[in-house]
Amino acid sequence: MTEAGVIDPATDQAKQAAREKVWTLLDQAGAALPPEAHGRIPNFTGADRAAEHLSQLDEWRNAHVVKANPDWAQQPARANALHDGKLLYMAVPKLATAQPFYLLDPDTIREPLEIITTGDGAAQHAPRVEVDHMRPVDLIIAGSVAVNRRGVRVGKGAGYSDIEVALLTEAGLIGPSTVIVTTVHPLQILDEDLPETEHDFSLDLIVTPDEVIHCAPPRRPNGIVAAHLTPEKIRAIPALARFSDSVR
Repeated sequence: MTEAGVIDPATDQAKQAAREKVWTLLDQAGAALPPEAHGRIPNFTGADRAAEHLSQLDEWRNAHVVKANPDWAQQPARANALHDGKLLYMAVPKLATAQPFYLLDPDTIREPLEIITTGDGAAQHAPRVEVDHMRPVDLIIAGSVAVNRRGVRVGKGAGYSDIEVALLTEAGLIGPSTVIVTTVHPLQILDEDLPETEHDFSLDLIVTPDEVIHCAPPRRPNGIVAAHLTPEKIRAIPALARFSDSVR
């Protein structure tokens, strides 16, 4: 980082190059479901099989509270979490409200799981909660654009997943035993180094439709890195308001 909220240009360019590589690979192979992969956490062919593969792991069976991203690629995993009786927190898109997570409790949900676990379904039917009212999280499902086998992850570039993990860390809801996993298409796994910054987290597990990768010891941020936040980001994410004095 060169100043508050500004990523070193070389790091930013390297991350974008990895994104563009994966997006192009998925689109050219016909492995991205509509809309095309570019510009988003890509929904991919076999996402349901990857979610099923995840649900067979001990790390999944041992988890009682799950936090997940709201992207389409991980919707089957979110539905499986509720089907298996897990309490599910689903991020509000762009963390745009003061209560940045939806609470999906399998004991109280009346809507079909394939509806309530979508962005629109959660917005219509699930209550939102503040971080201070959440339970400790056993397992996190993160959406990814590119990963490598060491567990380094590149998202779509907006930084919301990193902020979610940092907020939960600040609140003491994530600890050393919390497992962070992503589900991806095999083409999203790159055999190369990927750039990391201080605020990035790495993965414990990568799950594809056909493979489970146990990654290197994970790296976790200690919480919000205030120097990496822009005033614009703080204004856009109400849960970050208490960090505004650290950013000029």
